Amino acid sequence: MENYSKVRSVEHPSVCPFNPAADTPEVRVKDGSKIRNLLRYALSRMEAKPRAAKGGGAEGEVDEGPPARPLCRQLVFTASGKGVSKAITCAELMKRRVRGLHQLTSLASATLTDVWDPLEVAVGLDSLTVSRKLPVIWILLSKDPLDQSIPGYQAPGRCNNLWTLDEKEEGGAHKRKRGGGGGGRGRGGGRHTGRSRDFKAPS
Repeated sequence: MENYSKVRSVEHPSVCPFNPAADTPEVRVKDGSKIRNLLRYALSRMEAKPRAAKGGGAEGEVDEGPPARPLCRQLVFTASGKGVSKAITCAELMKRRVRGLHQLTSLASATLTDVWDPLEVAVGLDSLTVSRKLPVIWILLSKDPLDQSIPGYQAPGRCNNLWTLDEKEEGGAHKRKRGGGGGGRGRGGGRHTGRSRDFKAPS
């Protein structure tokens, strides 16, 4: 393919397999999407945020701004290709933040068509069209109970630890701080009990 250059890529998306309500938002997750931004939007549609009280001076005043969007009972995450794993991460973080969410997961495939044109038309090469399949995932999160007989259903689970947007960074693990007690040694307070390989006992 050294004599060709990619002109465009056209993806033929699959149809949503669910029948959500008319006001259900659909969050399209791409490979370059930021999990923090996706979760902010998703939480703003499913979780009410408390507002600061007025009359508390400069620090207590808030700008009301435009009216908030009405809260939704359902939300759909969808992604294809490399964005599938990121969509799964978003759904899991949503279930840890909003309790009692029912989940439906559906896997499908989409067709991606790449069009390649020759670098030199005088050579006599023709344009190429290459089609390939991409994995597609659809994740429906609902506050209302769903049909448990549908394949891909997951009941709400217990989550003792709620993650916030600042605790989960993209591409990194969730780190927890260790408590100070329990017989732990301070920094530099431990003893080295192992022996060096070159150590020889005196004769």
